[in-house]
Amino acid sequence: MKRGEQSMVPEPEFQSYYGRPILKEPTWKTPDVPIYLWIGGIAGGSSLLAEGAALSGRPGLERVTRLTAATGAAIGTVALVHDLGRPERFLNMLRVFKPTSPLSVGSYILAPFSSLAGAAAASHVTGVAPRLGRLAGAGAAVFGPPLATYTAALFSNTAIPVWHEAHRELPFVFGASAAAAAGGTAMMLAPAAESGPAVRMAGVGAVAELGLAHHMEQRLGMLAEPYEKGLAGKLTKLSRALTVTGLGLSALGQRRPWLRRVAGASYSAGSLALRFAVFEAGRESARDPKYVVVPQRERIRAREEEARRQGSGTVSV
Repeated sequence: MKRGEQSMVPEPEFQSYYGRPILKEPTWKTPDVPIYLWIGGIAGGSSLLAEGAALSGRPGLERVTRLTAATGAAIGTVALVHDLGRPERFLNMLRVFKPTSPLSVGSYILAPFSSLAGAAAASHVTGVAPRLGRLAGAGAAVFGPPLATYTAALFSNTAIPVWHEAHRELPFVFGASAAAAAGGTAMMLAPAAESGPAVRMAGVGAVAELGLAHHMEQRLGMLAEPYEKGLAGKLTKLSRALTVTGLGLSALGQRRPWLRRVAGASYSAGSLALRFAVFEAGRESARDPKYVVVPQRERIRAREEEARRQGSGTVSV
């Protein structure tokens, strides 16, 4: 179309039969699921911090992170059971291990992590069986990163467009956000003199979260629109503002313990807002047929183009 000309074709409207959505919205409860994602990230990241504190001789930091990991695992388990509706449903998921099911794999991550983190915290607080407690803490640290990221695989394994198409970046975004939240929580609760590793973990996680989330939205293209409007858009902006605020306050609070604690709270709150933003963006993308139809058409067109190129490249004998 030449410059100055007006298109006579109206913008396409994507509708479904009887005005009903093509996809069904996620039935997961809110705020249960976003809080579960956030707490799981804090617990997983705290288990790593606890091992680092134990190895570097920081008892105050170790105590806080051991208790945070154990408490987070307990609260996360309760939130998951509440979302499932009945406790026996969680137990039923442990009857069979299905590597192809992220929910099954997640259950086998959460269950041993909760046991190991609880044992490590109990041993550290009571002083009973310290060697077994250290082994339990090391085991919890092994399960920590999978606990913080498996929920991204669970989301990506659904048909929700915004989640499914972000399968490459979402686990890394959740992992970085978990590091920021765990470090921020330790900054709030641990003695200021021992919180150096927490400050560094939160800062690296925050920078990585901002960069990875931006890259994810750039690659998603049109599918990133739900992150820019409505409730998800407000939560996304809030998450970024809180994370950037945490970075700024952390830099200013090197000699001010109270300011460092405020920075930690900002990191943690930013991570929580991110989880709610991802959840709400998924719900929004399920409501609008455009986010289902357009990517499908683009994939079909790409396959047709690839088949045409391969066909034109063959030589008949």
